[in-house]
Amino acid sequence: MIDWSTLGFHYTEPDYIVRAACHNGVWEEPYATADKYLHLHVSATCLQYGQEAFEGLKAFRGIDGKIRIFRWKENARRMARSAEGLYMTPVPEEMFGRAIRLALEKNLDFVPPYGTGATLYFRPLLIGTTPRLGVGPGKDFEFVVIPSPIGPYYPGKFHCTTFIVNRHVDRAAPFGTGQFKVGGNYASSFRATEAAHAMGFDCVFLDARFHRYIDECSAANFIGIKGNEYLTPKSNAILPSITNDSLMTLAREQGMKVTRRRIALDELDGFSEAAACGTAAVISPIDKILDPEKGKTYTFTPEPGPVLTKLYRSLKDIQFGRTEDKHKWCEIIDN
Repeated sequence: MIDWSTLGFHYTEPDYIVRAACHNGVWEEPYATADKYLHLHVSATCLQYGQEAFEGLKAFRGIDGKIRIFRWKENARRMARSAEGLYMTPVPEEMFGRAIRLALEKNLDFVPPYGTGATLYFRPLLIGTTPRLGVGPGKDFEFVVIPSPIGPYYPGKFHCTTFIVNRHVDRAAPFGTGQFKVGGNYASSFRATEAAHAMGFDCVFLDARFHRYIDECSAANFIGIKGNEYLTPKSNAILPSITNDSLMTLAREQGMKVTRRRIALDELDGFSEAAACGTAAVISPIDKILDPEKGKTYTFTPEPGPVLTKLYRSLKDIQFGRTEDKHKWCEIIDN
């Protein structure tokens, strides 16, 4: 029995995962299995050359008791772009959807009740399984959907986090894999993020070419508020965030100007609010960004500011069915 009140943001073993294999460009139909282990050849291309991509999305038990899967088609399309970027056979969009629904259907007891703030998280994973020692892509692939109930990112009060700038680790090269959701991007950032965590902070990455413009905040997109303007970085090294896209839509509806452009670090003095955004937290407000090498601190609000708080609540209201889903972002599952 799961104690929903103490559930954290960590893996909880479900009853089933969903799997499908691809050979010669043809995908088999996804199936559910209780076996949580992959049986891989030691020379599989995912292990030898990092031929791997993944996604993250959630299902929400709404105020009406219905389950809502949030924007899964966008996750399917982003995974397809990642697959193409790593020379993998993409998972067809409708197959992706069937796999998510099957993972939900087989794990209904793991969908947290409304009011707990917890959700059912899905981790779709795509890996190359062809045995290979010579450098090159594999031709065989495995697609897996791993469901896990997770607690709210903020188990207590919605609060701010302090970030620190790192100029010694580049998260991704300008024309590398930064725009794809692949494991290597995260592994390459650990040196910086773990050093920041050891000091009690999160990490801001700058662009790899000039080390002047904001790239990402740890593993999330950056948001800045300047007057009535919502600003977020534009770069071909940044993962296109589905959460950020959703928030930009809501910001426009609330009468804000939305701008995506390069944002220099020294512009932050003019920002009233700042945050990281992503699937896990939706919005993670930032109170300060420290730049120790320049002896500079950029200060925003000590508590989540009014603009970002409104956007945060607006998106959560859609996800939990507390307001109209005008954009049809949620697929409602009757259960």
